Amino acid sequence: MSAQVASPTVSGSVMDPVRALQHALYRAAKADPGRRFHALHDKVLRRDVMRRAWTNVRRNDGAAGIDRITLEMIEEYGVARLLDELVADLRQGCWRPLPTRRVFIPKPGSAERRPLSIPAVRDRIVQAALKIVLEPVFEADFHPCSFGFRPKRAPHDALQVLLDQSFQGRRWVVETDIANCFEAIPHEKLMQAVEERICDQSVLKLLRAILRAGVMQEGQIRRSVTGTPQGGVVSPLLANIYLHRLDRAWRHEADGVLVRFADDLVVMCRTRGEAERALARLTALLADLGLQPKAAKTRIVHLTEGGEGFDFLGFHHRLVRARGRTGARRVVFLARWPSRKAAQHARDRIRRLSDRSRLLVPVETIVQQVNAFLRGWVGYFRYGNSARVFDKIRTFALARLALFLGKKHKRGRKWGWLQVVYTDPTQLGLINLNGAVVAPRPFRPWRATAEHRR
Repeated sequence: MSAQVASPTVSGSVMDPVRALQHALYRAAKADPGRRFHALHDKVLRRDVMRRAWTNVRRNDGAAGIDRITLEMIEEYGVARLLDELVADLRQGCWRPLPTRRVFIPKPGSAERRPLSIPAVRDRIVQAALKIVLEPVFEADFHPCSFGFRPKRAPHDALQVLLDQSFQGRRWVVETDIANCFEAIPHEKLMQAVEERICDQSVLKLLRAILRAGVMQEGQIRRSVTGTPQGGVVSPLLANIYLHRLDRAWRHEADGVLVRFADDLVVMCRTRGEAERALARLTALLADLGLQPKAAKTRIVHLTEGGEGFDFLGFHHRLVRARGRTGARRVVFLARWPSRKAAQHARDRIRRLSDRSRLLVPVETIVQQVNAFLRGWVGYFRYGNSARVFDKIRTFALARLALFLGKKHKRGRKWGWLQVVYTDPTQLGLINLNGAVVAPRPFRPWRATAEHRR
C-alpha cells in the first residue's frame, strides 16, 4: 500500500493529520467500491491540507505561470497570507484559475518537442490540495497493472513485471503508447469517470474550472473540450482516472498481461495470435475512450535469443543467455540496459555541461555538475544489466573533460587526456560507475535485490 494508506501510527507516534485523512478516505473507498463521496470540499480547504499542498509545490520547484509570480515572490509576500486568501476565495466560490503558460521542451534523444502547460503558482497550490484529497479515493480502485504517477509504485516495479512474465514464457510483446494522450482526453468523458466516485458539486466545479482554464500561447488564449494539460499538478491523477477504464476492461487471462505506465503500454503474451488479439482489443478499447495508439510506436515483437528487443521506460529490453561455465546450464532471461535514446541524452547533457562556451567556469565546478547529473542518471539505470553502457558513458565524460581542459589551457585534446587520465590519479574527481549495477532477478522484487547488494 502507498504512504497515504499506512497505519495510523508510525514508530509509536501519531500519524500527521493529512496522512490520517488520506488513510480514512482510502479505507472508506476500499470498503465500499460503489460509494460516491459528497463531502470533500471542506477537506480541500483545511489549513493543514493547503499547507501540505504548498510544501509539495515548493518542493517540485517550477517556473512561474502567465502572471510571472514566482515561488520566491510568494515567500516574500507571505505563504500564510496567500493560503488564507486562497481558502477565502475557494470558500466564497470566487476562485478562478488563470490560463496556463504553454512552453515546449525537447524530448530526450529526439528532435520532437513536448508541450508543457505551466499553471500559476496559486493554481498549482489548489490543484495540489485537490490531489491530496482525491488521490486516496481513486487509489482504492486502481488496478495493479497501472504504475505511472502513483504513490509507492516506481518504474522499476513495472520493469520487474516484464522480467517475471518473460521468464514464465510470455515472449510476444505488444508495445505502444497513446497518441497525444494528455491533450486528447475528452473533458466530458473524464468528468463522467470522476463522477463515478465523486458527487461533491463544489469539487467537481473546481475540476471543471481547471480543465476549462485554457492555454496561453503566443499571446492567444486557447480553450479546448479535450485535454488535461501536461504540467498541471492534478493532471497525472486525472489521466490515471480516465485510463482506469482501460485497465478495468482488460481481460488479463485472455488478452495477455498489461503493463501501463501513464500513456506507455506493454502487453506480454504467449503466442503471436494472442499478441495480435491483444493489439486489436487495445486499439478498440482506446477508440471507445476517444484515444488511439501512436502508429509509429506500435508493433509486435517476438523475444528470441539473438533477436530484436524493445524500449520501455528508458531501457532497452532483449532476451539473452546468462554467462556461465562451459557446459553449465545457462539461463535465458530478459536483460535490460539504457536505450540508445537514454544514452544519447546522457551524452548530450555531458556535452552541454562541458561546452566551450563555459571555459570561464572552473574545472572543479564542471566536474561537480557532471557528477551530479551522472549520480541521478545512474541511480535510475543501475537496476539493470547496464555495466557496459556505464563504461561507455564514463569514457565519454572523461573525453569531454579532457577536451575542456585542453581548450581551457589552449592545448590539444591529447594533452588534456594525459592530464585527466594519467597525471591525476583521481581523474579530476569524476565518479566511478564500476560496481553501481544491481542486476535484476525474476520473481525477486528489485528493492529486495538492491537491499541484498548492500
